[in-house]
Amino acid sequence: MNKILFLLLFVSSLVLAQNETITAVELEKIEQEKELERKRKIQDHLSKLEKIENDISKEKVWMKSYASYMTSLDIRAKLDNIKKRIRYLKKKGKSISELDELNALISKEKILASQIEKLKEKGSAPFSRLLTPPEIEEATEITNPLEIFTGISLIKTQNSDFNDYISRKEKLAELIILLRKENEIYKEIRNIDTENIYAQSANSKEKELKRFETALDTMIVTSEVYQKRLEIREVNINKDIEKQTYRLINIGIIILVLFTIFFLMKLVVKKYITDNERFYMANKIITFTNVTLVILILFFNYIENVSYLVTILGFASAGIAIAMKDWFMSILGWLVIVIGGSVHVGDRIRVDMDGMKYVGDVMDISLLRMTILEDITLTSIMQNRRAGRIIFVPNNYVFTRMIANYTHSSLKTVWDGVKVTISFDSNHKKAMHIAKEVTKKYSKGYTDITRKQLNKLRNNYSLKNTNVEPRIFSFIEDNGISIDSWYLTNAYATLTLRSVISLEIIDAFNAEDDITIAYPTQKLHLETTRKPPFEAQEQEIV
Repeated sequence: MNKILFLLLFVSSLVLAQNETITAVELEKIEQEKELERKRKIQDHLSKLEKIENDISKEKVWMKSYASYMTSLDIRAKLDNIKKRIRYLKKKGKSISELDELNALISKEKILASQIEKLKEKGSAPFSRLLTPPEIEEATEITNPLEIFTGISLIKTQNSDFNDYISRKEKLAELIILLRKENEIYKEIRNIDTENIYAQSANSKEKELKRFETALDTMIVTSEVYQKRLEIREVNINKDIEKQTYRLINIGIIILVLFTIFFLMKLVVKKYITDNERFYMANKIITFTNVTLVILILFFNYIENVSYLVTILGFASAGIAIAMKDWFMSILGWLVIVIGGSVHVGDRIRVDMDGMKYVGDVMDISLLRMTILEDITLTSIMQNRRAGRIIFVPNNYVFTRMIANYTHSSLKTVWDGVKVTISFDSNHKKAMHIAKEVTKKYSKGYTDITRKQLNKLRNNYSLKNTNVEPRIFSFIEDNGISIDSWYLTNAYATLTLRSVISLEIIDAFNAEDDITIAYPTQKLHLETTRKPPFEAQEQEIV
Protein backbone atom coordinates (compact mmCIF):
# COMPACT_ATOMS: atom_id res chain seq x y z
CA MET A 1 0.00 0.00 0.00
CA ASN A 2 2.81 2.32 0.89
CA LYS A 3 4.56 1.53 -2.33
CA ILE A 4 1.45 2.39 -4.26
CA LEU A 5 1.17 5.77 -2.48
CA PHE A 6 4.85 6.45 -3.11
CA LEU A 7 4.45 5.71 -6.79
CA LEU A 8 1.45 8.00 -6.98
CA LEU A 9 3.36 10.81 -5.29
CA PHE A 10 6.35 10.31 -7.57
CA VAL A 11 4.25 10.38 -10.70
CA SER A 12 2.35 13.51 -9.60
CA SER A 13 5.61 15.32 -8.79
CA LEU A 14 6.97 14.53 -12.21
CA VAL A 15 3.80 15.88 -13.83
CA LEU A 16 3.91 19.09 -11.75
CA ALA A 17 7.63 19.59 -12.56
CA GLN A 18 6.92 19.29 -16.27
CA ASN A 19 4.06 21.79 -16.02
CA GLU A 20 6.26 24.30 -14.17
CA THR A 21 8.96 24.00 -16.85
CA ILE A 22 6.42 24.70 -19.58
CA THR A 23 5.06 27.74 -17.70
CA ALA A 24 8.50 29.36 -17.22
CA VAL A 25 9.28 29.05 -20.92
CA GLU A 26 5.98 30.56 -21.79
CA LEU A 27 6.51 33.40 -19.34
CA GLU A 28 9.95 34.13 -20.76
CA LYS A 29 8.51 34.16 -24.22
CA ILE A 30 5.74 36.49 -23.12
CA GLU A 31 8.28 38.82 -21.55
CA GLN A 32 10.31 38.87 -24.71
CA GLU A 33 7.22 39.70 -26.71
CA LYS A 34 6.37 42.49 -24.28
CA GLU A 35 9.90 43.89 -24.59
CA LEU A 36 9.69 43.81 -28.35
CA GLU A 37 6.30 45.51 -28.20
CA ARG A 38 7.70 48.15 -25.86
CA LYS A 39 10.67 48.82 -28.13
CA ARG A 40 8.37 48.95 -31.14
CA LYS A 41 6.16 51.50 -29.39
CA ILE A 42 9.21 53.54 -28.41
CA GLN A 43 10.42 53.39 -31.99
CA ASP A 44 7.01 54.55 -33.23
CA HIS A 45 7.08 57.40 -30.74
CA LEU A 46 10.58 58.31 -31.83
CA SER A 47 9.45 58.41 -35.47
CA LYS A 48 6.65 60.79 -34.49
CA LEU A 49 9.14 62.86 -32.51
CA GLU A 50 11.40 63.10 -35.53
CA LYS A 51 8.57 64.53 -37.65
CA ILE A 52 7.57 66.99 -34.95
CA GLU A 53 11.17 68.07 -34.41
CA ASN A 54 11.51 68.68 -38.14
CA ASP A 55 8.47 70.97 -37.98
CA ILE A 56 9.88 72.68 -34.89
CA SER A 57 13.23 73.26 -36.57
CA LYS A 58 11.47 75.26 -39.29
CA GLU A 59 10.69 77.95 -36.75
CA LYS A 60 14.17 79.45 -36.68
CA VAL A 61 13.57 82.74 -34.86
CA TRP A 62 12.26 81.43 -31.55
CA MET A 63 14.33 78.25 -31.50
CA LYS A 64 17.50 80.14 -32.38
CA SER A 65 16.83 82.61 -29.58
CA TYR A 66 16.24 79.75 -27.13
CA ALA A 67 19.37 77.95 -28.31
CA SER A 68 21.39 81.12 -27.78
CA TYR A 69 19.93 81.46 -24.28
CA MET A 70 20.79 77.84 -23.40
CA THR A 71 24.27 78.33 -24.84
CA SER A 72 24.80 81.37 -22.66
CA LEU A 73 23.64 79.44 -19.58
CA ASP A 74 26.01 76.59 -20.43
CA ILE A 75 28.90 79.01 -20.90
CA ARG A 76 28.09 80.71 -17.60
CA ALA A 77 28.07 77.39 -15.80
CA LYS A 78 31.42 76.46 -17.34
CA LEU A 79 32.79 79.89 -16.47
CA ASP A 80 31.71 79.51 -12.84
CA ASN A 81 33.43 76.12 -12.60
CA ILE A 82 36.57 77.56 -14.18
CA LYS A 83 36.59 80.47 -11.71
CA LYS A 84 36.24 78.08 -8.78
CA ARG A 85 39.10 75.96 -10.11
CA ILE A 86 41.25 79.09 -10.66
CA ARG A 87 40.66 80.25 -7.09
CA TYR A 88 41.60 76.79 -5.81
CA LEU A 89 44.77 76.64 -7.91
CA LYS A 90 45.81 80.15 -6.87
CA LYS A 91 45.58 79.15 -3.24
CA LYS A 92 46.92 75.58 -3.31
CA GLY A 93 48.49 75.03 -6.70
CA LYS A 94 52.23 74.51 -6.36
CA SER A 95 53.33 71.96 -8.89
CA ILE A 96 54.30 72.81 -12.45
CA SER A 97 51.36 70.90 -13.89
CA GLU A 98 48.97 72.81 -11.66
CA LEU A 99 50.53 76.15 -12.68
CA ASP A 100 50.20 75.19 -16.35
CA GLU A 101 46.59 74.26 -15.72
CA LEU A 102 46.07 77.65 -14.01
CA ASN A 103 47.43 79.56 -17.00
CA ALA A 104 45.30 77.53 -19.39
CA LEU A 105 42.21 78.13 -17.27
CA ILE A 106 42.88 81.90 -17.13
CA SER A 107 43.15 82.00 -20.94
CA LYS A 108 39.96 79.97 -21.26
CA GLU A 109 38.24 82.29 -18.76
CA LYS A 110 39.01 85.32 -20.98
CA ILE A 111 37.62 83.55 -24.06
CA LEU A 112 34.42 82.54 -22.26
CA ALA A 113 34.05 86.04 -20.79
CA SER A 114 34.19 87.58 -24.27
CA GLN A 115 31.55 85.11 -25.46
CA ILE A 116 29.38 85.97 -22.46
CA GLU A 117 29.71 89.65 -23.32
CA LYS A 118 28.43 88.95 -26.84
CA LEU A 119 25.55 86.86 -25.46
CA LYS A 120 24.87 89.29 -22.61
CA GLU A 121 21.44 90.30 -23.85
CA LYS A 122 20.45 86.73 -24.67
CA GLY A 123 21.70 85.40 -21.35
CA SER A 124 19.82 87.87 -19.19
CA ALA A 125 16.40 86.30 -19.85
CA PRO A 126 15.01 83.95 -22.51
CA PHE A 127 13.47 85.70 -25.53
CA SER A 128 14.06 89.18 -24.04
CA ARG A 129 14.51 90.77 -27.46
CA LEU A 130 11.54 88.97 -29.02
CA LEU A 131 9.22 89.65 -26.09
CA THR A 132 9.95 93.38 -25.98
CA PRO A 133 7.57 95.32 -28.26
CA PRO A 134 8.88 98.16 -30.43
CA GLU A 135 9.19 101.49 -28.69
CA ILE A 136 6.40 103.97 -29.36
CA GLU A 137 7.92 107.19 -30.58
CA GLU A 138 6.99 110.35 -28.77
CA ALA A 139 4.91 112.12 -31.40
CA THR A 140 4.97 115.89 -31.22
CA GLU A 141 1.84 117.90 -31.76
CA ILE A 142 0.96 118.41 -35.43
CA THR A 143 1.06 122.18 -35.99
CA ASN A 144 1.12 122.57 -39.78
CA PRO A 145 -0.17 120.74 -42.88
CA LEU A 146 3.24 119.31 -43.76
CA GLU A 147 3.29 117.39 -40.47
CA ILE A 148 0.02 115.66 -41.44
CA PHE A 149 2.04 113.35 -43.70
CA THR A 150 4.47 112.75 -40.84
CA GLY A 151 1.57 111.78 -38.56
CA ILE A 152 0.08 109.40 -41.14
CA SER A 153 3.50 107.84 -41.71
CA LEU A 154 3.96 107.42 -37.95
CA ILE A 155 0.59 105.63 -37.65
CA LYS A 156 1.52 103.29 -40.51
CA THR A 157 4.93 102.57 -38.98
CA GLN A 158 3.47 101.83 -35.55
CA ASN A 159 0.76 99.57 -37.02
CA SER A 160 3.39 97.73 -39.02
CA ASP A 161 5.51 97.22 -35.88
CA PHE A 162 2.45 95.97 -33.99
CA ASN A 163 1.55 93.56 -36.79
CA ASP A 164 5.11 92.20 -36.70
CA TYR A 165 4.78 91.70 -32.93
CA ILE A 166 1.44 89.91 -33.35
CA SER A 167 2.98 87.76 -36.09
CA ARG A 168 5.75 86.72 -33.69
CA LYS A 169 3.12 85.86 -31.09
CA GLU A 170 1.17 83.71 -33.56
CA LYS A 171 4.31 81.88 -34.58
CA LEU A 172 5.10 81.28 -30.91
CA ALA A 173 1.59 79.87 -30.36
CA GLU A 174 2.04 77.49 -33.30
CA LEU A 175 5.42 76.47 -31.92
CA ILE A 176 3.93 75.75 -28.48
CA ILE A 177 1.33 73.45 -30.05
CA LEU A 178 4.15 71.43 -31.57
CA LEU A 179 6.08 71.44 -28.27
CA ARG A 180 3.00 70.18 -26.40
CA LYS A 181 2.65 67.33 -28.86
CA GLU A 182 6.33 66.60 -28.38
CA ASN A 183 5.90 66.56 -24.58
CA GLU A 184 2.88 64.24 -24.79
CA ILE A 185 4.95 61.80 -26.79
CA TYR A 186 7.79 62.04 -24.27
CA LYS A 187 5.32 61.30 -21.46
CA GLU A 188 4.16 58.18 -23.28
CA ILE A 189 7.78 57.16 -23.84
CA ARG A 190 8.55 57.76 -20.16
CA ASN A 191 5.66 55.46 -19.14
CA ILE A 192 7.10 52.58 -21.13
CA ASP A 193 10.78 53.46 -20.73
CA THR A 194 11.80 51.05 -17.98
CA GLU A 195 15.48 51.87 -18.45
CA ASN A 196 14.97 55.68 -18.08
CA ILE A 197 16.92 56.38 -21.24
CA TYR A 198 14.70 59.26 -22.28
CA ALA A 199 13.97 60.65 -18.83
CA GLN A 200 16.53 63.49 -19.07
CA SER A 201 15.35 64.53 -22.55
CA ALA A 202 11.74 64.49 -21.34
CA ASN A 203 12.61 66.73 -18.37
CA SER A 204 14.49 69.22 -20.57
CA LYS A 205 11.61 69.31 -23.07
CA GLU A 206 9.17 69.90 -20.24
CA LYS A 207 11.23 72.85 -18.99
CA GLU A 208 11.51 74.13 -22.55
CA LEU A 209 7.71 73.99 -22.93
CA LYS A 210 7.19 75.89 -19.66
CA ARG A 211 9.57 78.63 -20.77
CA PHE A 212 7.82 78.99 -24.10
CA GLU A 213 4.39 79.02 -22.43
CA THR A 214 5.59 81.72 -20.03
CA ALA A 215 6.86 83.71 -22.99
CA LEU A 216 3.47 83.35 -24.72
CA ASP A 217 1.60 84.54 -21.61
CA THR A 218 3.94 87.52 -21.42
CA MET A 219 3.37 88.36 -25.09
CA ILE A 220 -0.40 88.15 -24.72
CA VAL A 221 -0.44 90.62 -21.84
CA THR A 222 2.16 92.86 -23.47
CA SER A 223 0.34 92.92 -26.81
CA GLU A 224 -2.90 93.98 -25.15
CA VAL A 225 -1.20 96.84 -23.32
CA TYR A 226 0.80 97.79 -26.41
CA GLN A 227 -2.36 97.81 -28.55
CA LYS A 228 -4.15 100.13 -26.12
CA ARG A 229 -1.19 102.52 -26.12
CA LEU A 230 -1.17 102.50 -29.92
CA GLU A 231 -4.90 103.20 -30.04
CA ILE A 232 -4.49 106.17 -27.71
CA ARG A 233 -1.59 107.49 -29.77
CA GLU A 234 -3.51 106.99 -33.03
CA VAL A 235 -6.55 108.81 -31.63
CA ASN A 236 -4.40 111.78 -30.63
CA ILE A 237 -2.67 111.91 -34.02
CA ASN A 238 -6.01 111.68 -35.85
CA LYS A 239 -7.36 114.53 -33.75
CA ASP A 240 -4.36 116.69 -34.66
CA ILE A 241 -4.71 115.73 -38.34
CA GLU A 242 -8.42 116.59 -38.28
CA LYS A 243 -7.67 119.91 -36.59
CA GLN A 244 -5.02 120.82 -39.15
CA THR A 245 -7.27 119.72 -42.02
CA TYR A 246 -10.06 122.03 -40.86
CA ARG A 247 -7.56 124.84 -40.39
CA LEU A 248 -6.13 124.23 -43.85
CA ILE A 249 -9.62 124.28 -45.38
CA ASN A 250 -10.43 127.57 -43.62
CA ILE A 251 -7.15 129.15 -44.73
CA GLY A 252 -7.71 127.86 -48.27
CA ILE A 253 -11.17 129.48 -48.33
CA ILE A 254 -9.74 132.77 -47.05
CA ILE A 255 -6.93 132.72 -49.63
CA LEU A 256 -9.42 131.85 -52.39
CA VAL A 257 -11.58 134.81 -51.37
CA LEU A 258 -8.49 137.06 -51.40
CA PHE A 259 -7.49 135.85 -54.86
CA THR A 260 -11.03 136.45 -56.10
CA ILE A 261 -11.11 139.99 -54.69
CA PHE A 262 -7.72 140.89 -56.14
CA PHE A 263 -8.65 139.29 -59.47
CA LEU A 264 -11.72 141.51 -59.64
CA MET A 265 -9.55 144.50 -58.72
CA LYS A 266 -7.24 143.67 -61.63
CA LEU A 267 -10.23 143.56 -63.97
CA VAL A 268 -11.36 146.97 -62.73
CA VAL A 269 -7.84 148.39 -63.14
CA LYS A 270 -7.58 146.96 -66.65
CA LYS A 271 -10.91 148.51 -67.57
CA TYR A 272 -10.41 152.02 -66.19
CA ILE A 273 -6.63 152.59 -66.48
CA THR A 274 -5.60 153.03 -70.10
CA ASP A 275 -2.01 154.16 -69.56
CA ASN A 276 0.26 151.14 -69.88
CA GLU A 277 2.76 152.30 -67.29
CA ARG A 278 0.12 153.06 -64.68
CA PHE A 279 -1.66 149.79 -65.42
CA TYR A 280 1.60 147.88 -64.96
CA MET A 281 2.38 149.56 -61.63
CA ALA A 282 -1.19 149.08 -60.37
CA ASN A 283 -1.07 145.43 -61.39
CA LYS A 284 2.27 145.00 -59.61
CA ILE A 285 0.96 146.66 -56.43
CA ILE A 286 -2.16 144.45 -56.40
CA THR A 287 -0.08 141.29 -56.90
CA PHE A 288 2.44 142.30 -54.23
CA THR A 289 -0.30 143.13 -51.74
CA ASN A 290 -2.06 139.84 -52.45
CA VAL A 291 1.09 137.76 -51.96
CA THR A 292 2.00 139.71 -48.80
CA LEU A 293 -1.42 139.11 -47.26
CA VAL A 294 -1.24 135.38 -48.07
CA ILE A 295 2.21 135.14 -46.48
CA LEU A 296 1.02 136.98 -43.37
CA ILE A 297 -2.03 134.72 -43.06
CA LEU A 298 0.13 131.59 -43.29
CA PHE A 299 2.73 133.11 -40.98
CA PHE A 300 0.37 133.97 -38.14
CA ASN A 301 -1.55 130.70 -38.45
CA TYR A 302 1.39 128.34 -38.35
CA ILE A 303 4.00 130.15 -36.29
CA GLU A 304 2.96 129.43 -32.73
CA ASN A 305 5.71 131.40 -31.00
CA VAL A 306 6.47 134.51 -33.03
CA SER A 307 8.82 135.94 -30.41
CA TYR A 308 10.90 132.76 -30.54
CA LEU A 309 11.17 133.09 -34.33
CA VAL A 310 12.15 136.74 -34.00
CA THR A 311 14.88 135.79 -31.50
CA ILE A 312 16.27 133.16 -33.87
CA LEU A 313 16.23 135.57 -36.79
CA GLY A 314 17.97 138.16 -34.63
CA PHE A 315 20.85 135.79 -33.91
CA ALA A 316 20.99 134.55 -37.51
CA SER A 317 20.66 137.96 -39.14
CA ALA A 318 24.41 138.64 -39.24
CA GLY A 319 25.21 135.37 -40.96
CA ILE A 320 22.27 135.68 -43.32
CA ALA A 321 23.25 139.24 -44.21
CA ILE A 322 26.77 138.12 -45.15
CA ALA A 323 25.73 134.98 -47.01
CA MET A 324 22.89 136.65 -48.90
CA LYS A 325 24.33 140.14 -49.24
CA ASP A 326 23.54 140.48 -52.95
CA TRP A 327 19.96 139.36 -52.42
CA PHE A 328 19.38 141.85 -49.64
CA MET A 329 21.02 144.61 -51.65
CA SER A 330 18.81 143.73 -54.64
CA ILE A 331 15.69 143.87 -52.47
CA LEU A 332 16.83 147.23 -51.06
CA GLY A 333 17.55 148.40 -54.62
CA TRP A 334 14.03 147.33 -55.61
CA LEU A 335 12.61 149.46 -52.80
CA VAL A 336 14.73 152.42 -53.96
CA ILE A 337 13.58 151.96 -57.56
CA VAL A 338 9.90 151.53 -56.74
CA ILE A 339 9.62 154.16 -54.01
CA GLY A 340 12.10 156.63 -55.52
CA GLY A 341 10.67 156.29 -59.01
CA SER A 342 14.04 156.61 -60.73
CA VAL A 343 13.18 153.83 -63.20
CA HIS A 344 9.77 152.66 -64.39
CA VAL A 345 8.62 149.87 -66.64
CA GLY A 346 8.77 151.12 -70.23
CA ASP A 347 11.68 153.52 -69.62
CA ARG A 348 14.64 153.43 -71.95
CA ILE A 349 17.83 153.11 -69.94
CA ARG A 350 21.51 152.46 -70.44
CA VAL A 351 23.41 150.15 -68.08
CA ASP A 352 27.18 149.77 -67.82
CA MET A 353 28.05 146.18 -66.86
CA ASP A 354 31.47 144.54 -67.00
CA GLY A 355 32.85 147.01 -69.50
CA MET A 356 29.84 146.74 -71.82
CA LYS A 357 27.03 149.24 -72.39
CA TYR A 358 23.49 148.07 -72.94
CA VAL A 359 20.63 150.29 -74.10
CA GLY A 360 17.08 149.01 -74.05
CA ASP A 361 13.55 149.27 -72.69
CA VAL A 362 12.61 148.08 -69.19
CA MET A 363 10.10 145.22 -69.51
CA ASP A 364 9.82 144.23 -65.86
CA ILE A 365 11.04 145.21 -62.40
CA SER A 366 10.94 142.25 -60.03
CA LEU A 367 12.10 141.92 -56.45
CA LEU A 368 15.65 140.95 -57.47
CA ARG A 369 16.25 142.20 -61.01
CA MET A 370 15.21 144.43 -63.89
CA THR A 371 14.55 142.87 -67.29
CA ILE A 372 15.61 144.92 -70.33
CA LEU A 373 14.96 144.32 -74.04
CA GLU A 374 18.02 145.58 -75.94
CA ASP A 375 17.09 147.78 -78.92
CA ILE A 376 19.04 148.85 -82.02
CA THR A 377 20.72 152.10 -80.99
CA LEU A 378 23.88 154.00 -81.82
CA THR A 379 25.57 152.13 -78.96
CA SER A 380 24.73 148.74 -80.43
CA ILE A 381 25.94 149.90 -83.87
CA MET A 382 29.21 151.51 -82.77
CA GLN A 383 30.17 149.18 -79.90
CA ASN A 384 28.16 146.01 -79.35
CA ARG A 385 27.39 145.18 -82.99
CA ARG A 386 24.37 143.18 -81.86
CA ALA A 387 20.94 143.84 -80.32
CA GLY A 388 17.65 142.17 -79.40
CA ARG A 389 19.00 140.43 -76.29
CA ILE A 390 17.16 140.14 -72.99
CA ILE A 391 19.37 141.72 -70.32
CA PHE A 392 18.86 140.91 -66.63
CA VAL A 393 20.17 143.68 -64.39
CA PRO A 394 20.34 143.03 -60.61
CA ASN A 395 18.59 145.75 -58.62
CA ASN A 396 21.68 146.34 -56.48
CA TYR A 397 23.32 147.92 -59.56
CA VAL A 398 21.53 151.18 -58.70
CA PHE A 399 24.13 151.55 -55.92
CA THR A 400 27.26 150.33 -57.71
CA ARG A 401 26.82 150.85 -61.47
CA MET A 402 26.01 153.64 -63.91
CA ILE A 403 22.34 153.53 -64.95
CA ALA A 404 21.17 156.32 -67.28
CA ASN A 405 17.46 156.86 -67.86
CA TYR A 406 16.62 158.43 -71.24
CA THR A 407 12.89 158.75 -70.45
CA HIS A 408 12.74 159.67 -66.77
CA SER A 409 9.48 161.10 -65.47
CA SER A 410 7.62 162.88 -68.27
CA LEU A 411 10.61 163.26 -70.60
CA LYS A 412 10.37 161.26 -73.80
CA THR A 413 13.06 163.03 -75.85
CA VAL A 414 16.84 163.18 -75.83
CA TRP A 415 19.52 165.32 -77.45
CA ASP A 416 21.23 163.78 -80.47
CA GLY A 417 23.85 165.23 -82.80
CA VAL A 418 25.15 164.97 -86.35
CA LYS A 419 28.76 165.89 -87.18
CA VAL A 420 29.85 167.00 -90.68
CA THR A 421 33.34 168.35 -91.51
CA ILE A 422 33.87 170.93 -94.24
CA SER A 423 37.13 172.21 -95.73
CA PHE A 424 38.86 175.30 -94.38
CA ASP A 425 38.12 177.32 -97.53
CA SER A 426 34.37 176.59 -97.32
CA ASN A 427 31.77 179.16 -96.23
CA HIS A 428 31.37 177.89 -92.68
CA LYS A 429 28.79 180.51 -91.66
CA LYS A 430 26.55 179.46 -94.51
CA ALA A 431 27.09 175.83 -93.58
CA MET A 432 26.06 176.49 -89.98
CA HIS A 433 22.94 178.33 -91.14
CA ILE A 434 21.95 175.43 -93.44
CA ALA A 435 22.51 172.89 -90.65
CA LYS A 436 20.34 174.91 -88.26
CA GLU A 437 17.48 175.22 -90.73
CA VAL A 438 17.52 171.49 -91.48
CA THR A 439 17.53 170.48 -87.80
CA LYS A 440 14.76 172.99 -87.01
CA LYS A 441 12.63 171.64 -89.79
CA TYR A 442 12.80 167.98 -88.77
CA SER A 443 12.94 168.34 -84.96
CA LYS A 444 10.28 171.01 -84.48
CA GLY A 445 7.66 168.59 -83.12
CA TYR A 446 10.04 167.13 -80.55
CA THR A 447 11.16 170.62 -79.56
CA ASP A 448 7.60 171.66 -78.68
CA ILE A 449 6.98 168.43 -76.77
CA THR A 450 10.19 168.83 -74.77
CA ARG A 451 9.32 172.43 -73.86
CA LYS A 452 6.05 171.25 -72.28
CA GLN A 453 7.77 168.32 -70.52
CA LEU A 454 10.44 170.57 -68.99
CA ASN A 455 7.75 172.91 -67.66
CA LYS A 456 6.26 169.95 -65.79
CA LEU A 457 9.65 168.97 -64.39
CA ARG A 458 10.07 172.40 -62.80
CA ASN A 459 7.73 171.26 -60.03
CA ASN A 460 10.17 168.56 -58.92
CA TYR A 461 13.59 169.70 -60.10
CA SER A 462 15.64 172.88 -60.36
CA LEU A 463 16.09 173.59 -64.09
CA LYS A 464 18.32 176.47 -65.22
CA ASN A 465 18.93 175.78 -68.90
CA THR A 466 15.62 175.04 -70.62
CA ASN A 467 16.65 175.98 -74.15
CA VAL A 468 15.13 173.37 -76.45
CA GLU A 469 15.99 174.90 -79.85
CA PRO A 470 18.53 173.10 -82.06
CA ARG A 471 22.13 174.08 -81.38
CA ILE A 472 24.88 174.35 -83.97
CA PHE A 473 28.57 174.35 -83.01
CA SER A 474 31.73 174.64 -85.07
CA PHE A 475 35.17 173.33 -84.17
CA ILE A 476 38.52 173.33 -85.88
CA GLU A 477 39.72 169.84 -86.71
CA ASP A 478 42.89 168.54 -88.36
CA ASN A 479 41.31 168.19 -91.78
CA GLY A 480 38.73 171.02 -91.69
CA ILE A 481 35.93 172.69 -89.73
CA SER A 482 33.56 170.41 -87.86
CA ILE A 483 29.86 171.44 -87.90
CA ASP A 484 28.01 169.76 -84.98
CA SER A 485 24.23 169.94 -85.17
CA TRP A 486 22.36 169.02 -81.97
CA TYR A 487 18.59 168.59 -81.82
CA LEU A 488 15.86 166.91 -79.75
CA THR A 489 14.48 163.61 -80.95
CA ASN A 490 12.34 160.68 -79.81
CA ALA A 491 14.25 158.72 -77.16
CA TYR A 492 12.95 155.44 -78.59
CA ALA A 493 13.81 156.16 -82.24
CA THR A 494 16.96 158.32 -82.38
CA LEU A 495 18.46 156.58 -85.39
CA THR A 496 15.51 157.34 -87.68
CA LEU A 497 15.71 161.13 -87.33
CA ARG A 498 19.51 161.00 -87.24
CA SER A 499 19.54 159.27 -90.62
CA VAL A 500 17.09 161.78 -92.16
CA ILE A 501 18.91 164.87 -90.88
CA SER A 502 22.33 163.52 -91.87
CA LEU A 503 21.28 162.96 -95.48
CA GLU A 504 19.50 166.32 -95.72
CA ILE A 505 22.58 168.20 -94.49
CA ILE A 506 24.86 166.34 -96.91
CA ASP A 507 22.53 167.07 -99.82
CA ALA A 508 22.29 170.74 -98.85
CA PHE A 509 26.11 171.08 -98.55
CA ASN A 510 26.67 169.36 -101.89
CA ALA A 511 24.23 171.77 -103.55
CA GLU A 512 26.37 174.78 -102.57
CA ASP A 513 29.45 175.74 -104.62
CA ASP A 514 31.24 177.40 -101.72
CA ILE A 515 30.88 174.49 -99.31
CA THR A 516 33.06 171.45 -99.68
CA ILE A 517 32.73 168.42 -97.43
CA ALA A 518 36.18 167.55 -96.08
CA TYR A 519 37.52 164.11 -95.37
CA PRO A 520 41.03 162.75 -94.82
CA THR A 521 42.94 162.82 -98.17
CA GLN A 522 46.49 162.19 -99.38
CA LYS A 523 48.37 163.73 -102.34
CA LEU A 524 50.91 161.73 -104.32
CA HIS A 525 53.46 163.64 -106.52
CA LEU A 526 54.80 161.71 -109.54
CA GLU A 527 57.72 162.85 -111.87
CA THR A 528 57.49 161.92 -115.57
CA THR A 529 61.29 162.21 -116.40
CA ARG A 530 64.13 160.66 -114.54
CA LYS A 531 67.92 160.92 -115.03
CA PRO A 532 70.03 157.81 -114.74
CA PRO A 533 72.12 157.97 -111.57
CA PHE A 534 75.41 157.11 -113.39
CA GLU A 535 74.86 159.02 -116.62
CA ALA A 536 77.62 161.62 -116.00
CA GLN A 537 80.23 159.03 -115.13
CA GLU A 538 79.53 157.06 -118.28
CA GLN A 539 80.06 160.17 -120.49
CA GLU A 540 83.42 160.89 -118.88
CA ILE A 541 84.62 157.38 -119.52
CA VAL A 542 83.66 157.60 -123.18
